[in-house]
Amino acid sequence: MTPRVTVTENAKTVINQLKSKYGELMFHQSGGCCDGSQPMCFEKGDFKLGNSDICLGEIEGCEFWMSKDQFEYWQHTQLNINITEGRGSSFSLEIPMGLRFLTESRMFTEAETADLNPLRVIED
Repeated sequence: MTPRVTVTENAKTVINQLKSKYGELMFHQSGGCCDGSQPMCFEKGDFKLGNSDICLGEIEGCEFWMSKDQFEYWQHTQLNINITEGRGSSFSLEIPMGLRFLTESRMFTEAETADLNPLRVIED
């Protein structure tokens, strides 16, 4: 199956550092005005998910969520989570390290689209 979200080796290193400090983590792809569309990392359960969120998959054992509205724009792309130097403007756990997660994307091929990992939604 084709993953909807992947992660670079450099980002994996940072995620594992954060996991050793905070325990289980989760990601939510922000679509807000202040932090642009930065992937934000939280301790698992610290971001309130609702019926408007969907899980695209996992990176390094961490669920990766996005709002359904935002997914409508990104549904044809594979997200690749990277890390870069510089402070983001969010409450994401990597910010105090002088780093920020970054989403890079590319369009799925027709073959990949036919073989995508299923989405997961929150049940009422």
